[in-house]
Amino acid sequence: MNHRLPAVHHNSRPAGFTNSPRARSRDNLLTYDDFGEENCCSGRCLGHSSSDRQILAPLSNVKRRQALRGPAYMFSAPSTSLSEVEQHFLEAAEYGNIPEVRRMLLHIPNLNVNACGLHGPECIAAGCSQRTSGGKGYIRITEALLSHPAFRDAHRLTASPAQADMLDDFYAYDEDGTRFSHDITPVMLAAHCQEYEIVHILLSKGARIDHPHDYFCGCDSCNYQQQFDSFSHSRSRINAYKGLASPAYLSLSNEDPVLAALELSNELAMLANIEKEFKNDYCCLSSQCKDYVVGLLDLCRSTEEVEAIMSGETDTEDSYELPGRPSLTRLKLAIKYELKKFVAHPNCQQQLLSIWYENLPGLRQQTTAIKLLVVLVVAIGLPGLALAYWIAPCSRVGKVMRSPFMKFVAHASSFTIFLCLLILNAADRFAGTTLLPNMTHYQHPEPQPLLLYRMTTTPFTWMEILIISWVMGMIWAEVKEIWSQGPGEYLLEPWNFLDFGMLAIFLASFSCRFSILRHADLAQTYVHTHYTTLINVTLPPEIYYFTLARIYWLPSDPQLVSEGLYAVAVVLSFSRIAYILPANESFGPLQISLGRTVKDIFKFMVIFILVFLAFMIGMFNLYSYYLGAKQNDAFTTLEESFKTLFWAIFGLSEVRSVVINNGHKFIENIGYVLYGVYNVTMVIVLLNMLIAMINSSFQEIEDDADVEWKFARAKLWFSYFEEGRTLPVPFNLVPSPKAMLGLTTAIKSLLLHYVTGHSEEKTETQLNQLGGGKDSGSFGASSSPSRYQKIMKRLIKRYIIKAQADKESDEITEGELKEIKQDISSLRYELLEEKSQNMETLDGLLRRLGDISAASQ
Repeated sequence: MNHRLPAVHHNSRPAGFTNSPRARSRDNLLTYDDFGEENCCSGRCLGHSSSDRQILAPLSNVKRRQALRGPAYMFSAPSTSLSEVEQHFLEAAEYGNIPEVRRMLLHIPNLNVNACGLHGPECIAAGCSQRTSGGKGYIRITEALLSHPAFRDAHRLTASPAQADMLDDFYAYDEDGTRFSHDITPVMLAAHCQEYEIVHILLSKGARIDHPHDYFCGCDSCNYQQQFDSFSHSRSRINAYKGLASPAYLSLSNEDPVLAALELSNELAMLANIEKEFKNDYCCLSSQCKDYVVGLLDLCRSTEEVEAIMSGETDTEDSYELPGRPSLTRLKLAIKYELKKFVAHPNCQQQLLSIWYENLPGLRQQTTAIKLLVVLVVAIGLPGLALAYWIAPCSRVGKVMRSPFMKFVAHASSFTIFLCLLILNAADRFAGTTLLPNMTHYQHPEPQPLLLYRMTTTPFTWMEILIISWVMGMIWAEVKEIWSQGPGEYLLEPWNFLDFGMLAIFLASFSCRFSILRHADLAQTYVHTHYTTLINVTLPPEIYYFTLARIYWLPSDPQLVSEGLYAVAVVLSFSRIAYILPANESFGPLQISLGRTVKDIFKFMVIFILVFLAFMIGMFNLYSYYLGAKQNDAFTTLEESFKTLFWAIFGLSEVRSVVINNGHKFIENIGYVLYGVYNVTMVIVLLNMLIAMINSSFQEIEDDADVEWKFARAKLWFSYFEEGRTLPVPFNLVPSPKAMLGLTTAIKSLLLHYVTGHSEEKTETQLNQLGGGKDSGSFGASSSPSRYQKIMKRLIKRYIIKAQADKESDEITEGELKEIKQDISSLRYELLEEKSQNMETLDGLLRRLGDISAASQ
């Protein structure tokens, strides 16, 4: 049996051949075909148990039946270089005849234990190779192998079998007879098989899995491997990542397994998009890393442990300024890498909910009606609350305003007021305007002789001034967000693109209004300077233009451009309200489905535009020569071709658009065919494909609605957890005493850094040279585990125990049945050996008894 392998080296009583009649009459119990080639290795071979006579008789009298040799015999020529003793030694090892192997090792000093038989190296140590041991989980065999002098050098464990083969012939790699790739190292194989004990043993011996180079690495080694065998190079990278992503390796090889799993999951997700041919492999490994982090979170038993996973081991400088609030750096990384199951986990959500209602005791347990009433009160009293926080940010009201929930309510109320201002700005035109496009102030009941008409339409109203203040406040908030996050991080969030576009369009609209207002004011100043009345006066063209009614304005007039941009910005402003919908369980999944639908539409537009352009150019080329000879102008110009085909999608174009008046039936028939094919392709095929895509995306969200909604809600909550941005728009435009104090402190720290930076650097260098700097002290302090390391150690222990318990509770596999057969086979030989020894003892006693009896007679 496998646990008796080290006994080979012990001194024990030698055993001879066993040729009892009972053994010779026994039929074949376990054949080679029952076990397969891969389990046939010396010392741990799954035996070819034919009759005892065949196993134990001398090789010259009993020949092995080749019919039972298994598939390997068909691919390997019979060995002719082995002596009878070596052949018998290999057979004994192959069948698991440990007593016979022990006898030969003890009494044949010149025995070649490295002799190669049918399956390659089949000695006791080399046959039970580290790869087979690591894959099967034989702990004692692994320990026995690693105690061999050949493994004193840790490089043998780090190197792949193909590399180890170059060191010596202790373990010769056989490309044809092995089950594993040449690049798989022992620790890699053990990690693949989730053997925690063996991974721990190998790691303690110095074995490690080298992290693969970057995919775009241009080093000499990567270039050579890529050119020599690109497929083998790609597979070796996947095998390495399989080991790195193994829960066993993540748990035992990393001081911070949560961070390692998060980073590795993101790296594998990016590789899935780069190496499309192995996308499924990389996606599965990425999901495995994510499941590992979720598994650790499942095992948390206290708030302290949950905070440790969500925050990691961070310095006080990296944490939030508020005391008692966790930094949540790991959670931020999980949101960035879209680990939705981790973020939506109940343990994580419970912790987030506690932070969300910070400084608001009791509100969390209130009903929805009470919470809505609080929101209404905050919206009404927002100016007063903002003023109280501006004056005393550290007071009780200031602490309440810094609560994430109150910050959310304040910002949502401010944005709601902004939308109301957009609506009220057009309230005077709800029933229609009294000033028609062809009218000026001259037709007004109370005309002013020197007032230019544009001076009555261009200036900003008080409502528009309020809108401008809100827009400027939102611009300042976005600038602060870009400054704190950085441009790269800012652009990763899709909502930021909507904000940036909305504010940019508002700014462009107001800039056009300011531009035309300035020119109108200059014209009005000119009129006041040179004229006393505008009746029957010839004005310069540039001044006269500002007296014209709207219908006579130029198409590029800045005021017209401003009004068009303003209309687009209003639409984007109302669509921005979808940002706060994830806070509600009912509207959150709908908003997520809507966002996924927009992505599907963008994908669909690629095919749509290609088909649309093809028919638009084709129909234009067909009818461009018939301008004036058709019943309408459809397809005669590029613009008309675009309009006709676009509205045909909605069924608003007529069939007579392809009819020609002069009777060119061939051109007309071609037009009918192309127009019909266009409608079938666009309306029946592409639009229905778009509907199917939208339904598929909606169903994906609906199937996992709880996880998707909680992940989106966590992203919304997290944006209000960070310190700052307490005052909503437009109150953030007024510098608060707190902001001025922070600015003064920052300037002071910056000046001190520049003044004392060089001297501190010089002093620190001298201390490091003397060995008495801070590093030496921190090294001593770091020797004792931190609180975070203790917590992670507890969680890793629980995870490994759970993994082993789950593995033991699994059903018995075919491989385990074969192992049982092998144990039975080994036990059989041991019983036969014990019987032989007992028979010899009995024979000796009988001989002594006979001798005594003879002497007494």
